Amino acid sequence: TDDFAPYSAENTVLLSIMVYLLVCFLLAVGGEVNVTMVGDSEVYMGDSAEIRCQYKFLQNASMVMVQWFVRDHRGSRVRISYSDLTMQKVDENTNYTERISVAGDSGGENLTIVDVKLSDEREFFCQVDGLAAGSNEGKFHLRVFGESASLCTTTSNFLTTNCHLLPLAPQGNRQVEMNHQQTHNQVNLITLVSKDSTGLYTVQSELQYKVTREDKDAHFFCEVSYFVPGAVRTVESKSVNISVHYPTTKIEMWRELPEGLVKEGDTVEIRCHGDGNPPPAITFSREQETDLDADDNVLVLKDVTRRDSGIYHCHSLDLDSRSADNNEVMEFLQLTVHYLDPAVVVPRDSEVMLKGENLSASCNALSSLETNTVWFKNGVEIKKGNVLNLQDATFDTAGHYNCEVTVPSIPGLHTSGSVHIIVQGAPQLRDAKREMDVIEKVGKWVNLTCDVRGHPRPIVTWSAPSITGWREVVRRETEDFVQSIVTMKITRDTDVVAVCNATNKLGADTKTYTIRSTTSEQMLGVIIVVIIISILLVAILGSVLYFLYKKGKLPCGRSGKQEITKEKTNKDDIVVEMKADKTEKSVLLKGVNGDKKPPSDQVTIEAVGRTACGFSFIPYSFSSVVH
Repeated sequence: TDDFAPYSAENTVLLSIMVYLLVCFLLAVGGEVNVTMVGDSEVYMGDSAEIRCQYKFLQNASMVMVQWFVRDHRGSRVRISYSDLTMQKVDENTNYTERISVAGDSGGENLTIVDVKLSDEREFFCQVDGLAAGSNEGKFHLRVFGESASLCTTTSNFLTTNCHLLPLAPQGNRQVEMNHQQTHNQVNLITLVSKDSTGLYTVQSELQYKVTREDKDAHFFCEVSYFVPGAVRTVESKSVNISVHYPTTKIEMWRELPEGLVKEGDTVEIRCHGDGNPPPAITFSREQETDLDADDNVLVLKDVTRRDSGIYHCHSLDLDSRSADNNEVMEFLQLTVHYLDPAVVVPRDSEVMLKGENLSASCNALSSLETNTVWFKNGVEIKKGNVLNLQDATFDTAGHYNCEVTVPSIPGLHTSGSVHIIVQGAPQLRDAKREMDVIEKVGKWVNLTCDVRGHPRPIVTWSAPSITGWREVVRRETEDFVQSIVTMKITRDTDVVAVCNATNKLGADTKTYTIRSTTSEQMLGVIIVVIIISILLVAILGSVLYFLYKKGKLPCGRSGKQEITKEKTNKDDIVVEMKADKTEKSVLLKGVNGDKKPPSDQVTIEAVGRTACGFSFIPYSFSSVVH
């Protein structure tokens, strides 16, 4: 569609005759010129293209003319530029008048085309004329690439996909892919290529593919590759997923919650899923119960009990299925709800025993699984197993007993029970001694304690006829125990008696305190006697150890038995002497009436410390009155 302005007929004929004569002349004189054309053979639409025409004469040329021609779509050559030694001119009224420029030097001439269009993809000619030096021409083919390429993928139905490549020039290489892999089986590919008046190509590719169940998640897209200057470009369409409809052939049924075994009180979720597309309608049933209430193919059973155990069914119904034999598919699941009943303890609540009796208590709980039973008293484990045997009951046997029943295979499933044991018996004082002596100074206060066990709870009373002004300061009572503490003041220097009486319907028990009053001097004498007795005991112990040492019964680290030949007493001996001391160093003790005893009535006891077998004794020397 080039609009080249035609020359007049006369000028065209005249120009043709002149060119012909000039060529003949040049050939006659033997002139020659080499013409080479280089430049951008491939350019993008809208860019600039530069074509260089290089020439070289074999002999000097006095005159050089360069003319540029282009071949139009009819095949004719149209000049677009002319230059010689005096001028450079772009021809008027051509499609290139406003878009080309020429620039020459001694070795050639450059033609520059701006804003290249698709219509510029054609042949360009450079004609060089050196008159007598010769003439020649070169040819250059310019390729123009236009990119307005984009892809869109559509589906006409669930078996056919269409891929459209919007106008692209030149014609591209096309490749259709499914999931980036070539498809060959059961595929029919139809590709249509068209070219519009501007030279752009439109490619339409239709993929006819027989889908199967396995294609339910497949994504289809088309990919087109085409050449550009110096590279190959690829355009990829967005992928589309084809909805493949197929009937349900299998149902999967499973328990979602809880994990592990199910116990009473749990919330159970049962799910069902069919492999058909679209997903089939699901219904749940259980034995005689049909169409259980479910939501989104999930059956929820809250706070289940053992009555919820059974076989649950899952049904699917494909209303759109074409096969009459495969309309309904069913699957089932066995649900077992485990349980543990409350513990039953025999005897129940409480049991009364007499001292010395035997009792067997049992703790049982009905369960769907194996159980473990443990007995506790005061939080301390005392027995494993469901039977607790209590033999020869005492007051210590009494108390609160708990049993705990657990199911090892289901953590958190447990129950418990208890029994309260009461042991009946006559009062029993805690201390073994029923009579006790108490020594205290006159004017001092003394505390007397009476601890009694028994059931029924004993009644505790005190009697102290010789003492006035006594009172009870502490009383503690439990079911089978009483503690009573009284305080009384010693007001006389004679012995007095206080009695604790404990009684219940089964018997009685008493405890007697004899309170012996004393003065300070008497107390000192008592202390001295105690010290003397202690020293004598130490001396006896030392003698025994020494005797064992002598007999070799106590080797003291030496090997074998050693004989002692020395007869004299050495430092390992322990000597206890009792002698009358009439010296002034003797300690004279006052008698009861405060009088000094004569020297003949005083005895001095000396304990001399010795060491034997590594034992050491502290020497004592003490004088005391012997009454």
